[in-house]
Amino acid sequence: MRNSSECRNPNPNLWAFSLVILLLGVSPITGRIHRKGDDTSPRIGWSIFKEEGEEIARPVNRQRVRPLGLNNGLGLTPPMGWNSWNFFGCNINETVIFETASALVYTGLADVGYNYVNLDDCWAERERDEDGNLLPRRLTFPSGIKALADHVHALGLKLGIYSDAGFYTCEKQPGSLGYEIQDARTFASWEVDYLKYDNCFNDGSKPETRYPVMRNALNATGRPIFYSICEWGQDDPATWAKPVGNTWRTTGDIVDKWSSMVKLADKNDKWADYAGPGGWNDPDMLEVGNGGMTVEEYRCHFSVWALMKAPLLIGCDVRDLKPEILGILSNEEVIGVNQDPLGVQGRRVKKGLWLRRNQQVWSGPLSGNRTVVLLWNRGLFGAHIKATWADLGLTSGTPVIVRDLWKHETWEGNSVDEIEARVDGRSSEMFILTPQASSSLPSRVKQGFQDNEPDSCAKHFNIILDRSLDNRTSLLGKGLYSFYSM
Repeated sequence: MRNSSECRNPNPNLWAFSLVILLLGVSPITGRIHRKGDDTSPRIGWSIFKEEGEEIARPVNRQRVRPLGLNNGLGLTPPMGWNSWNFFGCNINETVIFETASALVYTGLADVGYNYVNLDDCWAERERDEDGNLLPRRLTFPSGIKALADHVHALGLKLGIYSDAGFYTCEKQPGSLGYEIQDARTFASWEVDYLKYDNCFNDGSKPETRYPVMRNALNATGRPIFYSICEWGQDDPATWAKPVGNTWRTTGDIVDKWSSMVKLADKNDKWADYAGPGGWNDPDMLEVGNGGMTVEEYRCHFSVWALMKAPLLIGCDVRDLKPEILGILSNEEVIGVNQDPLGVQGRRVKKGLWLRRNQQVWSGPLSGNRTVVLLWNRGLFGAHIKATWADLGLTSGTPVIVRDLWKHETWEGNSVDEIEARVDGRSSEMFILTPQASSSLPSRVKQGFQDNEPDSCAKHFNIILDRSLDNRTSLLGKGLYSFYSM
């Protein structure tokens, strides 16, 4: 066992090696040498440690400032509302829309933020008129879209509509490719507030080329219209769509099954760094209440969508909600995570290995120096899941108040190093941690100089290396720590 005094005469070869590393300017993220002016690599890297059978993901970066997305004054928080497709498909009509808008009001869902009433595919006639204008279907929308918008607006809500960056929509009504200016003017004349823009039957050109055309057309109308890009994540829109749309789909379509929901959450997690006020990653609409999952599974679905700052677009029939489903959709504490003004997408920060791979921790920073934590058990059997402050980017020893967002309870006393709970199979527990004190020193600095602590010399070396790399987690430093401690 070594103590702190042994650091006065460490292995000279190790110190020489560390000096070479620092002089070369090795990236703390990738272990590669930085060239002058190169700032294209991510600022936070994956940990190489796997302790106690666990894989640690990227630490939470609480300071990263995201530039504003599409600057049309919309989408400063993720959109909330309802969309017709998941439950009704093509079986929509104006009565369904009138009744749905009213249901959002009388259920109280509008009061907690669900304000968009969005038509999906199948609202338009299959042919344009003689002047090239889109027409609502006479049989299903005889009053017209403007009358629908007036009704929705009178309830204090907003109306959304659907089109496609192709020659036809997915259900073969006319698309807007080549008609962007004309269709944008039509939507504005109807006082539409939201456009979902799909990707079927296109001309084969890149979405990066087609989608900005509709953005420009919408902006030219002078009416604020939320722009939702739906190109299914094929061309990695998170990397190019921030100045183009308010949301962009990162995935294919969701299905009302546990496996589909989990798969889409993982795909969306990849792009967390690109989301922020004005532009959000979209893993597709909510399936909560459609019957393909259990209540607990739907609670997981809603929790992780809220944590990921995904759009909260209800996809079930809100005219006939069971109390337990309404309870999920109207949980104001969970909605508050989604609508938090800091606008940082939460992500997976830890998962178990091998047989424990379904035991995961998802987390993200919130305003007021708070942290949201989701202990998510994807397996079939109950398990204890733990998150340490290091996993969450918090300083060890910081006392926090723990608030349970589903039980609506505050834990007695303060937690100071970790949070742990038993989580049933295919279930989750969601918390907000509010610090009661802060420290100016990272936990590893305080711990590294405690007398007679094992491996304190190696920790001291790691502190020096980390400090020289702007206090960011260093893959190389961690590797050297592991080597020195052997």
